[in-house]
Amino acid sequence: MRLKRLLLENGEASVAVRYADAWYPLAPFEAELGRAARDLLAFLAGGAALRERTAELLDRAHEEGRPPEPVRTDALLPFEPTSFRDFMLYEAHAVGATKGWLKRFMPRAYRFVQLYERIAGRPHGKVRPSALWYQRPIHYLGNPRAFLTENAEVPWPGYTRALDYELELGFVLARPLRDAGPEEALAAIGGFFVVNDYSARDVQAAEMRSGFGPVKAKNFATGMAAEVVTPDEVLPDWQRLGGRVRLDGEIVCEGSAAGPRFDLGEAVAYASLGEPLEVGAVLATGTFPGCSALESERWPEPGQEVTAEIDGVGGLTQRLGRPPG
Repeated sequence: MRLKRLLLENGEASVAVRYADAWYPLAPFEAELGRAARDLLAFLAGGAALRERTAELLDRAHEEGRPPEPVRTDALLPFEPTSFRDFMLYEAHAVGATKGWLKRFMPRAYRFVQLYERIAGRPHGKVRPSALWYQRPIHYLGNPRAFLTENAEVPWPGYTRALDYELELGFVLARPLRDAGPEEALAAIGGFFVVNDYSARDVQAAEMRSGFGPVKAKNFATGMAAEVVTPDEVLPDWQRLGGRVRLDGEIVCEGSAAGPRFDLGEAVAYASLGEPLEVGAVLATGTFPGCSALESERWPEPGQEVTAEIDGVGGLTQRLGRPPG
């Protein structure tokens, strides 16, 4: 089931379901659906039983010839994230992004690692993740107040000249967790959406070498699609999902969700180890291999339109702002 949050003509918010090639606001069914008619997280928490009840209501309305309520065109975040944790599940991205960073910022070192790879037939150890990455689903904590959705202008911080896009599969928890096992963690996922994890690459490496971070490299903006897809449509084949990034409509890179080091249940379970994860906690897989400017060498410019797409999940189009001054 595909969902989003819309404004009715009277300005009130409503959850809406994609049905019969139209968006049907659920506010008119509030008596039957309760809070879930207006709160997308509450809808996701209702699971399969609520989806079935909603489908019955929409079937009846469609049979009776009742059209969907008129809505405004404003793009809204589907919900307010309570926290944000972003994994790096793909070794191929970690290696490719590190080599891309060296090529742009340390070309001599890049030439050395390329020579080593040609001779040894494998990436140099300096461009591979640390040993800990192979043992645990490493992630960083982002800024849950920095999410921007469809058609928003993404601020270009004045401290970076290397703004990057990163295509990721995002998901939200519909149940709270703490010290969960992989099965419980997987069952807590309420829905999936496209994430664009914007990054300031020229400050990221220095922050992470400090022993902390990333901080200013990441926390200025994160893109979240307006549409959310329920787990029954994504989880069975999520590693087969393909995606791409476009700049001003032109495809500049493509990749897929195949080959993560850890499955989603393992990743979420680790995030819950010794700490609470709330309803509304947003998590993301990390960048699909190849789907960043560090890897594609197609760097965005101020004012460009960036579109991130994942097949079967949706898309997110935003315009980049311009650096102040």
